[in-house]
Amino acid sequence: MASPGGTSSASSLLHGSGSDEGLQAVMDEKKRKRLISNRESARRSRLRRQKHLDDLVAQANQLRKENSHGVAILKLVTQHCAAVEAENSVLRAQMMELSSRLQSLDDRLHNLNGNNGSNHLLCDGPQFTDNIVSPWNFNYMNQPIMASAEDMLYF
Repeated sequence: MASPGGTSSASSLLHGSGSDEGLQAVMDEKKRKRLISNRESARRSRLRRQKHLDDLVAQANQLRKENSHGVAILKLVTQHCAAVEAENSVLRAQMMELSSRLQSLDDRLHNLNGNNGSNHLLCDGPQFTDNIVSPWNFNYMNQPIMASAEDMLYF
């Protein structure tokens, strides 16, 4: 007892299986396109990461170069500062020596002026009779004070 619906369902099954194959083909096509799209997206992502890594490497190299340049400048400035400090120490020592000489000369001059024309000096210190050591020897007075930075102590 075949009903017309039975044949109809059989034909719809045959027709439905064709549509399932078409649906499957469409799904396979979408899957293939999605797979291609995902591969392309992954490729672009790898390229972006590689470019970012290359940029970071270039930036690191640039910073290393700037850092080494800064270290070289710092080294030169430190050497210059040490040289200036050494020169300053030498100049301070010369200033102290000259101040001492000036004070000695001022004391002698004061003693001479205080004696009202007396021929001898009234000072507490020893009297110099040697022309080389005498503070009145102007050849000795005009000699430069020689000191080197190596002889100075750093504080």
